[in-house]
Amino acid sequence: MDLFNIKGKVIVVTGGMGQLGSNFVKYLLLCEAKIVILDIITDQKLVEEKFGSDNKSLLILNCDITSKRAIQEALVQIKKDFGQPFGLINNAALDSPPDSNSAENGPFENFPEESWDKVMEVNSKGVFLLSQVIGGEIAKSGAGSIINISSIYGLVSPNQSIYNYRRLNNEDFYKPVAYSASKSSLLNLTRYLATYWAKKGVRVNNLILGGVYNSQDKEFLESYNNLIPIGRMANEDEYNGAILFLLSDASSYMTGSDLTLDGGWTAW
Repeated sequence: MDLFNIKGKVIVVTGGMGQLGSNFVKYLLLCEAKIVILDIITDQKLVEEKFGSDNKSLLILNCDITSKRAIQEALVQIKKDFGQPFGLINNAALDSPPDSNSAENGPFENFPEESWDKVMEVNSKGVFLLSQVIGGEIAKSGAGSIINISSIYGLVSPNQSIYNYRRLNNEDFYKPVAYSASKSSLLNLTRYLATYWAKKGVRVNNLILGGVYNSQDKEFLESYNNLIPIGRMANEDEYNGAILFLLSDASSYMTGSDLTLDGGWTAW
């Protein structure tokens, strides 16, 4: 079990207040790591509900990951409070969920330019900046692991047939383009960084995830689940093992790789 030991390691998790991010944080705290959340914190009560009010192994910093200066300031605080970072999980991301406005989820030809810019700024530029600042600091120590959270929609196009039920109800609905484009950009950013930092002991891998159950509407779930060989969306805790594997020495010879957990979605 020493292969999976990350006790005392300082791990930075972006988007740690979200559904998956907060789940990663709670699990890694159980593994006795020291966790830093970088997120936009707007509700202190929610922070306490998720993580309690006094956990000495958890540091929560309000940080705009699209600002290099903000990330640099966060790094100063991380080193002051916890010391040298070992891991970085680039989890923060924007998407256009099914209940977004019609401009977001309409035909490709009408997708708003400002929506494209906003998604790409967080999902691509944010990972780039975090890798420069936090990843660069990890590289100075000679050992560490970076996990970029990508998506099946970074590998394959969204299957628009999932949403036929909405178009049958006279909604001009399509899964938009920006999320897919941003997540596919991480695939080669990961390979670039993996080869760039290989001699410095930093491993960089993609974790490519399928959809996660979050009380979606019944018609969506039926359409989506029919395209998954396993027949269901993931539960939010089913990615924890892969996170621990990629952070730990269990994956010591793995870098520049794509680890796909999608219930078989991309197998057909």
